[in-house]
Amino acid sequence: MSFGVVEAAALALVVGVAGAALAWFAARPKGPQGPDPMLGELAGRLAQMAETQAASQAMLAERMQAQERALAKAMDDRLAEVTRRVGEGLTVSAEKTAATLHDLRERLAVIDAAQQNLTALSTQVVGLQDILSNKQARGAFGEVQMHDIVTAALPAEAYTFQAKLSNDRRADCLLMLPNPPGPIVIDAKFPLDGYQALRDCGDDPARKVAQRRFADDVLKHIKDIATKYIIPGETAESALMFLPSEAVYAELHANFRSVVEESYRSRVWIVSPTTLMATLNTVRAVLKDVQMRKQAGRIQKEVGTLLEDVGRLDDRLKKLFTHIGQASADVDLVQKSMTKITSRAERIEAVQLGAPEGTELGLAPPEAAPGEAG
Repeated sequence: MSFGVVEAAALALVVGVAGAALAWFAARPKGPQGPDPMLGELAGRLAQMAETQAASQAMLAERMQAQERALAKAMDDRLAEVTRRVGEGLTVSAEKTAATLHDLRERLAVIDAAQQNLTALSTQVVGLQDILSNKQARGAFGEVQMHDIVTAALPAEAYTFQAKLSNDRRADCLLMLPNPPGPIVIDAKFPLDGYQALRDCGDDPARKVAQRRFADDVLKHIKDIATKYIIPGETAESALMFLPSEAVYAELHANFRSVVEESYRSRVWIVSPTTLMATLNTVRAVLKDVQMRKQAGRIQKEVGTLLEDVGRLDDRLKKLFTHIGQASADVDLVQKSMTKITSRAERIEAVQLGAPEGTELGLAPPEAAPGEAG
């Protein structure tokens, strides 16, 4: 409670007490003497108190108005500050919201692009599933992969695709190796159904059934290749079975050793894309060695001719060295003659012009002819 309210309450209490006293005096019986002087004094005091109260109320009203104005100003200032802060906060929030929306739009664009890629990938996966679900299409898939590997590893004259054999069978690929071992057939097989059943099985009984199915499928392929593509006198004594999946190849060698051993006994070598490339690199080295052996006779003939040329060159060098030796001897003789001629000329130059007639010049005898003693 403020000071002005307390003061107003006190004044009201005083006025109330004074009014009660005045009423009591007024109600008291009057005597024969007339009006009571105390009553007049009380009335004067009450009038004075009323004036004082009026002045106090005026001051109180003025003070309250001043407080109201100060309070209104403070509220206006506070409201302006709050409005400013709220405006700044809204501005910052709007900027952050705009930045967030921009980032969100960019991320949505990335997500949309990823979604389109996923849709395209899903379409491709569905197409691949359609291919792999059809045995003929699956076989074509394996043949295409084998075709790419063979053409990348070997020269064109080293292989033939869809080669027809004497038993009217067509080999997916025939490697043209010389005897031995002879042409080797590569046949592409893809036992995907049995492998998928093996991957999808859960409990042990179902897994055993799937394992038997997968093993039977591979053994059937091995038997077919051994029967159709190993022809004595026409092809090599072995053939290659190409599995276009590294996973199927790994599963076979990891958990079906008996099947792999049966392929060895049937002389059907199972290869994957990786091992086929390694095998073809070996084949390329063999073909290169065969070409070298084919050229061995020609190389020997050329070496013999080269040796004859070397012999003739040796004879001619010997003759040349003989001529060079003779020329060197002739040069020595010429040098010796030049030395004698120079010495004789020096002695002639040293002779005095006034020497008596018949005086010996001291000349050496004339130079011997070539071949004579010098």
